[in-house]
Amino acid sequence: MNSFPLKRIQDARILVIGDLMLDRYWFGEVDRVSPEAPVPVVRVVRREDRLGGAANVARNIIALGAKASLMGIVGQDEAGEQIQFLADEAGINTQLITDHTINTTLKMRVLGRQQQLLRIDFEYPPSDIALNHLDEKLKSLVLGHDVIVLSDYNKGALTRVQAIISLAKQHGMPVLVDPKGTDYSRYTGASLLTPNRSEMQQAVGSWTNEAELELKSQHLRQQLALEALLITRSEQGMTLFDAQGRHHVDAQAQEVYDVSGAGDTVLATLASTRAAGLSWDEAMLWANKAGGIVVGKLGTSIVTAEELL
Repeated sequence: MNSFPLKRIQDARILVIGDLMLDRYWFGEVDRVSPEAPVPVVRVVRREDRLGGAANVARNIIALGAKASLMGIVGQDEAGEQIQFLADEAGINTQLITDHTINTTLKMRVLGRQQQLLRIDFEYPPSDIALNHLDEKLKSLVLGHDVIVLSDYNKGALTRVQAIISLAKQHGMPVLVDPKGTDYSRYTGASLLTPNRSEMQQAVGSWTNEAELELKSQHLRQQLALEALLITRSEQGMTLFDAQGRHHVDAQAQEVYDVSGAGDTVLATLASTRAAGLSWDEAMLWANKAGGIVVGKLGTSIVTAEELL
């Protein structure tokens, strides 16, 4: 593996667009069962908020040394204000759209003895008015960046993803997508798609061996006019398919503590190293290393350039 291109990454300007969410953690102690129902009673001793979704991708890009702008939709509420505060604190250039008709997407996790006991989700699709504002703002932002990253969590910010990809292509800009759902035709024309193993199975069906996976992957890549398709496969590592064929890297030996947000770290590393001029297969090696580090951390976390170096 070549050395990490930190100097070139520091010149990279990456625009992240997608579903914003606030990850809220309540850490507590569990020493009794509720008399009301057979459930543990968690006495909360610490609270922590972290950037989630597309915002976590941007946070990882900053941690790797590149410059990140962030576009997405929040509600006019405390969670939206907290996303703005945390993004400012991280050094992210925010371009947030406020939708007065919804609440910000919020994932609340309750943990006891370092184990997740419960997750509560609050999520609402954005209005057409907010999506129109996002479209307008994007037109003036595209030219100031080298790479566009689309972080799709199926919450509605990327409802018009095809128009975003078309705009980026007009300006000759690479587009990396973390996809959701079963209809990948909406991502036609992107540079790279990064489904995980189960997402790939939803999109193309299951496979019985590596040859069948390669056949399905290359067919999908050509069908969608992608430069490359990268499948993240947990303990099986990562496999990249491009015009040159198949490239595979085994998973980094690592005790898996928490996989939440690992896809965000992988996407951020791919975008940063690609913006620095690395090929897709070289970028995959660094993304694999970053993914191996982040699963050893609790909750939505980041990997820094120092850790990779």
